Amino acid sequence: MRPFSYERPDDLASAVQAGSQQGAYFIAGGTNLLDLMKVDVERPRHLVDVSRLPLREMEETPGGGLRIGALVSNADLATNEHVRRRYPMLALALLNGASAQLRNQATTAGNLLQRTRCSYFYDVSKPCNKRAPGSGCSALEGYNRMHAVLGGSDACIAVHPSDMAVAMTALRAEVEVQGAEGATRKLAVSELHRLPGTTPERDTTLLPGDLITGVVLPPPPAGRQTYRKVRDRASYAFALVSVAAVLDTVDGRVREARLALGGVAHKPWQAADAEAMMAGVVPDKDAFEAAGAIAMKDAAAGKHNRFKVELSRRTIVSTLGELAGTGG
Repeated sequence: MRPFSYERPDDLASAVQAGSQQGAYFIAGGTNLLDLMKVDVERPRHLVDVSRLPLREMEETPGGGLRIGALVSNADLATNEHVRRRYPMLALALLNGASAQLRNQATTAGNLLQRTRCSYFYDVSKPCNKRAPGSGCSALEGYNRMHAVLGGSDACIAVHPSDMAVAMTALRAEVEVQGAEGATRKLAVSELHRLPGTTPERDTTLLPGDLITGVVLPPPPAGRQTYRKVRDRASYAFALVSVAAVLDTVDGRVREARLALGGVAHKPWQAADAEAMMAGVVPDKDAFEAAGAIAMKDAAAGKHNRFKVELSRRTIVSTLGELAGTGG
């Protein structure tokens, strides 16, 4: 463990000011950051503990949505009656994402900001552009079974590990951000995370000192919704592929469909072309097969993760079939 300084601010303004210092990291639950510090991947000079800030409230918004404080635990969010009843895909994603012990400690903002579980990222003896920019990507020619098949680059094919973020992408959530200059802003969850490009060390679009203060869910979408996760074992493994889906049908036609994928890209992947294709179609297996094909049309697999392309397509078809009542 490398030495670092520590402070626990009493208010948001002090927190963002402290977090804007070079080498400063925010910490709340610490379920990801502390692990990364132990293996010498993250080397903060200063930890800013935001766990005591007043960001643990959940409240309904005037329009019928839900605002979730950044420090609401994954356990409290998953078991909240409002979430279970109106946003069941979010509850499913959280319950499938980690053990009860981790859910008790992990926070909403921390879940969104967790870093990849790529084994090469965690191994400081191996080249990794995300950990050491310009050093190379060991996964490109290495063992890449868990890696990205969509949106990757020659610099990085790591995947984002969050289940919750995939569900929030399908739900069209917005993130509230307090900036270091005192300004507040909102951005769509789909705009929070980045594709790797040539700068995979930058996971998000946040600026130094930016602090997530909450997440706002719009009113729940019409129709049925669910979250399906495919993994090697049921005991809280990371997703090989996951699908968050919404299907709303009227008079035998799809009025709206939403699809977000996990385990396949550097960020939660919104399958926008597939969503658009399904509008107005009869919700049958042919339509779902077409949606799966469109969602994966730009896939580029490596030596060990080619199976993810077909697995993703089949999981999309099966999940939509479940929602349509035609078989899942």
